[in-house]
Amino acid sequence: MPQNAKKYSSRLYDAIGLATKAHHSQVRKGTEIPYIVHPLAVAGLLIRSGCPEHMVIAALLHDVLEDTPVTVEEIRSHFGREVAELVMALSEPDKKAPWEERKAHTIDYLGGPAGDEVLLVALADKLDNIRAVREGLESDGETFWKRFNRPREKQKWYYERLEAVFTKRVSREPALTLLSAFRAEVTRVFQKKEVAS
Repeated sequence: MPQNAKKYSSRLYDAIGLATKAHHSQVRKGTEIPYIVHPLAVAGLLIRSGCPEHMVIAALLHDVLEDTPVTVEEIRSHFGREVAELVMALSEPDKKAPWEERKAHTIDYLGGPAGDEVLLVALADKLDNIRAVREGLESDGETFWKRFNRPREKQKWYYERLEAVFTKRVSREPALTLLSAFRAEVTRVFQKKEVAS
């Protein structure tokens, strides 16, 4: 093992197990890709960025409150208050609210009260999401947008607002590197059509 390699405790592997069990049988929107691939990818981005274990665990669990029966009490009892608070901060408060309302809440929260750790996990999450969008467009073309609850223009609004918020709030590494990758993906996904037309 390299000297500078981070050692993670059994808590990290417990979180992988919980997330895998919680998201069992769920798939990425419009695909047959197991959903667990997404939180694992987000966690991987944070591991490669040198983030502490509690942030990586929060990344693994960031969608369980919204999309599974797992409760915040379960997260707190297994992984502690710090992880539970991060996961709560990364979760939409009302999954039944209209898409526009939920996304506006996310933008307002990230643009205001969200702390640095929340911003960093959210940035890794959105980076993995926009990469999946780009890959979907590359394989399926413009029909890819039909997988979403809202059309391309609404998605463009959301990702460009996220980009503006992250640009305003992020000021140091490792978030700056993730932000640079996020900006490049947003440009690739949403500027291509305008340039071609």
